[in-house]
Amino acid sequence: MKVFSFRFVHAISLFAASVVVVLPAGAEVKLPTILSDHMVLKKSEATPLWGWADPGEKVVTTLNSQRAEAQADSEGRWKTSLDLTKSGPGPHELVVEGKNRIVIRDVVVGEVWLASGQSNMGFRQSKSIGGKEDAAKSANPFVREFAVGFSASARGMEDCDGQWLAANPETTPLFSGVAYYFARMLQKELAQPVGIINASVGGTEAESWTRAEAVDGDPELKARKDANLQPAEQLEKAKRQFARDFGAWLKTSGREDKATPDPEAYAGETVPMDGWEPVTLPGKALKGPGTVWLRKEINMPKLAPNYPGRINLQIIDGLETLYWNGKKVGETTLEEYAEDGTRGYIVPQRWVREGKNVIAVRIFSPAVPPTIRKGTDTMAAMTESLAGEWMAKAECEFPPLAGEVLSGLPKAPPHIERRGLAGYLFNGMVHPVTPYGISGIIWYQGESNAKRALQYQRLLSVLIQDWRSNWGGERTPFYFCQLPNFGTTKPAEGPDSWAVLRDSQTAVAAALPNTAQVVLIDIGEETQIHPRNKRDAGERLARIALAKTYGRDIVFSGPVFRSLEVEGPAIRVRFTHTDGGLAAKPLPATYQPSSLDPETKPLQRNSPSSELEGFAICGKDGKWVWADAKIDGESVIVRSPEVAQPVAVRYAWANNPVCNLFNGAGLPAAPFRSDKASPDAAATPR
Repeated sequence: MKVFSFRFVHAISLFAASVVVVLPAGAEVKLPTILSDHMVLKKSEATPLWGWADPGEKVVTTLNSQRAEAQADSEGRWKTSLDLTKSGPGPHELVVEGKNRIVIRDVVVGEVWLASGQSNMGFRQSKSIGGKEDAAKSANPFVREFAVGFSASARGMEDCDGQWLAANPETTPLFSGVAYYFARMLQKELAQPVGIINASVGGTEAESWTRAEAVDGDPELKARKDANLQPAEQLEKAKRQFARDFGAWLKTSGREDKATPDPEAYAGETVPMDGWEPVTLPGKALKGPGTVWLRKEINMPKLAPNYPGRINLQIIDGLETLYWNGKKVGETTLEEYAEDGTRGYIVPQRWVREGKNVIAVRIFSPAVPPTIRKGTDTMAAMTESLAGEWMAKAECEFPPLAGEVLSGLPKAPPHIERRGLAGYLFNGMVHPVTPYGISGIIWYQGESNAKRALQYQRLLSVLIQDWRSNWGGERTPFYFCQLPNFGTTKPAEGPDSWAVLRDSQTAVAAALPNTAQVVLIDIGEETQIHPRNKRDAGERLARIALAKTYGRDIVFSGPVFRSLEVEGPAIRVRFTHTDGGLAAKPLPATYQPSSLDPETKPLQRNSPSSELEGFAICGKDGKWVWADAKIDGESVIVRSPEVAQPVAVRYAWANNPVCNLFNGAGLPAAPFRSDKASPDAAATPR
């Protein structure tokens, strides 16, 4: 059975019904993957537990003195909860009993947060500035992460791939950087276990993370959703037809796959190497169509307990079967063959040993030479690269396609990237964990929606309210990262898409209860859309949670625009969150466009004689100019000799602004504009 596949989770999800766990008569009690060893359960009076069993079967759950019973409904689902308010942090054992008995070990009780978004949330701790040093001293059994495996689905999935990892030098580098630093600070301040459920995928729009039905109340969002989903629905029909046509072609062409009589002779840990030839992968494994076996010996280091056994085989021309130390891990199907994509698997860790291991892949490719093509991810087995020399042996070979055999070959339908479709990532990666008890949500996304920056205010509001419908409504905290500075600085003041999107984020934070945003306008990078300072991002999120969710007396926000007063040729701007007073952070003479490159550039100031950078004003003519600005107590005075009668002010209104207003706690002021939305503000990037 294939457990994990970037390519084929897509296809399988689309053919699946809303219930993806089907239990035969007399089946044992089954739990979702997230209810597993090393998990963090929320400390609450009704911490949910759920799973599947025979219809009508009684299920008993026990953690220490807490006990609860449930009965499976007519479809085999059961759900219950435990009162864990008096439970210590642990570790504990959770016992689930029906016709069988399941023991979940090393369970801790504390706080659980869902972390989601696109690549900046998924950005690993190992790539963060200082990540290597922090990971080396990160051992903490009370900081844990469950990374939800990638899945895009047309329907809500009931289970997902993933496993809980406790922080230590081997596992921490795999964590989300933002989520790790968030959890680390919370755990230290609360002295409670903190678990993170990380559901994030790079290059994704907010629509993908929102239930498709949730956007139907907005005509513009609904129209876009419907337009994108129609080709996907057509593709599914085309894929099913292709699978039927290809199966028929295999029969008429005489190229059907024939089971290998003795797979052990190719995939076993020790086999005679007569007839095996070296090949370099990624690359062709045979000169023509056929079935080929590939094998490679890997020297594995000692892995941390519960280290994920992920294998990435990149893109394969053909249908493969994967073996690890002679044991079959998984295989593709004809339905899955219809689309291109990365092939990935998970090997049970108990199969992986320190030292020598053998990976073997059988590829059946009846139409083209069996080939492993380079994808976007590294070809690897856990910590070890798989690129380079393998040994190959042909099981059978077919002549090149010609004549009627060639003309009758069915063409695969064109690929559609499902991660961009409304609801698909919610269905595949959030829906499976919605029953889980969480304390709140942290979110880092928006880059992929920048071309529709004004619309983002409505879309993010819909997403937040939709997610909250699963977790306690308005009471559920939702804290998010405002987009950081990015791109080339501009000498002229003017609209940029990221500035508009930040404004949309600010509007959401102001409008919806129990929401807040962290401002990252000072830690972005000119040339890197993935700024590497994830520590400040995570810890600023933690400050919000500590203040707003846990009631701690801690400064959690930089200055936020409150109001303005026109005072003759100047504008006085007043702020909230001026804790410790307003401050002008000194600006350097040079800066690094990228933290990955030591090269520096001179910092071009727009108002060289001004105490504060980043302010602009305009008169009734709507012409914006850079302005001089200085701190005056709890407010800022802004003026320019070019504007005799100013009417509006903006601050940090650019993709990558030069700006330096902070409060006494060292937190940056949020970009803002006092003028209302206008067509020019929604201009596309220049």
